[in-house]
Amino acid sequence: MAKIITVKEAAELVQDGAVIGSAVQGMTGWPEEIGLAIENRFMETGHPSGITHIHGAGQGDFGRMSEDGKICRGECALAHDGLLSCSIHGHVGCSFKVTKQIVDNKILAYNIPLGVVGQIWREMGRGFPGLLTKVGLGTFMDPRYDGAMINEKTKKEGKQIVTYIPDFLGEEYLFYTLPKLTVALLRATTADEDGNLTYEKECMPCEPLDLAMAAKAAGAVVIAQVERVAATGTLDPRNVKVPGILVDYICVAEHPDRMMQTHITHFNPAFTGEIRIPMKNSAAPLPLDDKKVFTRRTAMEIHGGDKCNLGIGMPGLVPNVLMEEGVDSQVTLISESGLIGGIPAPGGDFGAHYNPVAMYPQTDHFSFFDQGGLDVAVFGLSEVDRDGNVNTTFLNGKIAGVGGFPNISANARHSIFVGSFTAGGLKCHIEDGKMCIDQEGRFDKFVESCAQLSFNAQQCLAKGNRVTFITERCVIKRTAQGMVLAEVAPGIDIQTQILDHMGFKPIIPEGGPALMDAGLFSETWGRLGDHF
Repeated sequence: MAKIITVKEAAELVQDGAVIGSAVQGMTGWPEEIGLAIENRFMETGHPSGITHIHGAGQGDFGRMSEDGKICRGECALAHDGLLSCSIHGHVGCSFKVTKQIVDNKILAYNIPLGVVGQIWREMGRGFPGLLTKVGLGTFMDPRYDGAMINEKTKKEGKQIVTYIPDFLGEEYLFYTLPKLTVALLRATTADEDGNLTYEKECMPCEPLDLAMAAKAAGAVVIAQVERVAATGTLDPRNVKVPGILVDYICVAEHPDRMMQTHITHFNPAFTGEIRIPMKNSAAPLPLDDKKVFTRRTAMEIHGGDKCNLGIGMPGLVPNVLMEEGVDSQVTLISESGLIGGIPAPGGDFGAHYNPVAMYPQTDHFSFFDQGGLDVAVFGLSEVDRDGNVNTTFLNGKIAGVGGFPNISANARHSIFVGSFTAGGLKCHIEDGKMCIDQEGRFDKFVESCAQLSFNAQQCLAKGNRVTFITERCVIKRTAQGMVLAEVAPGIDIQTQILDHMGFKPIIPEGGPALMDAGLFSETWGRLGDHF
């Protein structure tokens, strides 16, 4: 039987030098009151100090503040000098206080793939030391480059957690390890008196079972924050996601009304499957601008029956076009969080789905990605080099994190990168069916070499997969021959508006690139169904 304690008592279980694991996506799964109690204890006593925090998905607050002006959401509660000493994560860009500690070289910091975190915990949970995988080969996570170390302090003082295996049964791999856990922090909706956990209000499955298994294998303490406690034997066993034999302590939230389901939503029953809401005509048509052009062109690469994963940012506009064109029911939309079907929620609700048809553990979801189960994966377009390699993690001095990107991009049958051709102040409009550039962005996205590689195009092509870059003014395809300028928008001058803003010269087909579909630049399109 798990012991019921207060959040203050939970914080006192975290000792100096603790290695904490949490299973969170957005704000789903984060035990907010335990995090704040740890922060309060440190501010009062200086303990716990020197902790390591391990997590996969991002779990910050994007700098949002509570009413009293104190940043208090997610792992930002731990971001105090002396409290946090090491961050090992899949994504950290939404945790502004933590990223500042990393940039200022105050803590050690490692960035490994989101999916790999859960997979390592699963391996550790069955008594294995780490994970053997191809994910991350040829990127900054490969120890032949940075070994996942993302600041100078870590490169000077940190221990290697990724090993390059040049020949295992004739193939190369990476072997990832994590420090031994001492505390696992979970959040569920309900616990019974034996500690069995159900997740009725959580909108993303995350990897709590894998974390709890790894913690018990390490002899660590498992603490779960819940909204309520039920009598033993009253929970439907089919709904138990973490069995009580893995849970040591339960604490009941004192302010469940403050718990966040996503970065910006307290609770939406359409995210959990409790209700289904009508989605027809729920999204207003996008205005005819550069974003609508490259989103429409991206949708042309999707076909009926495809299983399609959409990343954060510009890819979140794709469902708008699918719904506007009346073909959204012909494709299965997927998010990295373990959700399938329905419509992915955009922006601060990223990772949640309206009306999902299936929710299953995130670690299993990434096994599906790793086996090449996705037909199409759409990502935001950041920095691209002459070989089609991509940097999504270190842009203009800002740290984000790879999230699930390495698993997905390396294994999807078609990886599409979509966004504006230049960044920072780009202004353009559509006139008479032509793309007109009014002001160029300050930063070129297509460069000679990237500051950091989070996607290796050659590794992708070697598996027989495709890579495409789609912007408002052109389409570039990475082929065996190199980067090919395949299509150009009407009204665009190839030399002054494309080549002069690239750090390399792409291959130009004999006879020149094709024109992008004229219908993309019209108010009403209605052609996507033909492509499907």
